[in-house]
Amino acid sequence: MSDLTQVEVLWLEKRIENRVRFGRIAEEQRIDQSRRILSFTPGSIFAFVRWTSNDFGTVISRVDVLRAVAPGQRCSTVPYVKPGAESLLRLVGWQKVERVLQAIDAIEALSINPADVAPDHWQHVHNRLSVNENPRAYTKARHQAWLHRQRIMR
Repeated sequence: MSDLTQVEVLWLEKRIENRVRFGRIAEEQRIDQSRRILSFTPGSIFAFVRWTSNDFGTVISRVDVLRAVAPGQRCSTVPYVKPGAESLLRLVGWQKVERVLQAIDAIEALSINPADVAPDHWQHVHNRLSVNENPRAYTKARHQAWLHRQRIMR
């Protein structure tokens, strides 16, 4: 059994799109033309976006920001994610998903990889958007404080 967390991504034009928005992929396996399996090392943070539609429009819009777990660690079950992962953010509905994608874009505009962002920021974004409030923006100063905390804790 592998130590890696596996995510099945799928793309069927105008029907299903399961994709990883950010994260450091450790391994990639192509199943067929529309499916791949992406693997992440324990502790890696990644965003998994799922979208489904039918002839009448969008049926599901969902975003999860997850942290890959080591074997034996507790984890949440998430469709298409094996064995599961620690959930930092889980939101449903296009308006909320769009706000998360905008937050990711804002972090990237600071030249920060969203996979390196403090995990508690993703929890903050989840909590605020869950109650239709604006989350605080992630800043370079906050990121530097997080990096400093990580160095101290090692």
